[in-house]
Amino acid sequence: MSAEDVLRERYARVLERLDAACAAAGRGREDVALIAVSKLHPAADVAAVARAGQVDFGENYVQEALQKREELAGEPACRNVRWHMIGHVQSRKAAQVAGAFALIHTLDSRKLADGLERRLAVLEARQPVLMEVNVAAEPQKSGIMAEDLPVLADYIVENCPHLELRGLMCLPPVFDAGEAARPHFARLRVLCEELRVRLGLPLPELSMGMSGDFEAAVAEGATLVRIGTDIFGPRPPRT
Repeated sequence: MSAEDVLRERYARVLERLDAACAAAGRGREDVALIAVSKLHPAADVAAVARAGQVDFGENYVQEALQKREELAGEPACRNVRWHMIGHVQSRKAAQVAGAFALIHTLDSRKLADGLERRLAVLEARQPVLMEVNVAAEPQKSGIMAEDLPVLADYIVENCPHLELRGLMCLPPVFDAGEAARPHFARLRVLCEELRVRLGLPLPELSMGMSGDFEAAVAEGATLVRIGTDIFGPRPPRT
């Protein structure tokens, strides 16, 4: 079996699991988008999964993402690919990220919002964003604390007209732990519901769930699930 066949087989199995998770939750499959997380995997693997029909790809590192886009610019299967920034973005890299991704999942500070806004104003472009929430208040993790979420949301709406706030994202403290992560996904859903009322915005997106726990995330309302290992295999070490 070729490397591309292996990728296609893994991808098909993930789609089957996602179909089953949506059915079990009583949700339409069209309500949940799969983001194939391709960080540290070669551009050729992205192209192979794109040829299998995948459209949304997530990257964690800015330079790696931009390099892959350049490498795949001439690949017909990647013509309609939507790139997502799902890793932490340092505010000094805001200018590189602004306008370069279909969705930024990890906005977590006023400083980053300001950096994105400045660049987007120059580009005369709008950028869809999610706010990353540190749902378990873990000191080692990025993401805004839940209690600070309303203030940042107000700031974005009032001061960053080029940012389109679309919802929330989280990484639960238990990694790939299935049902153990579910309370944290439920917490993010409640926070998003409260924010909808506060802002009067639809905030339709909840980015939560990975290879080992996305079924629980779908049950709690995820609209975007980020799956890497179960599609691309173990990540090679970062060089």
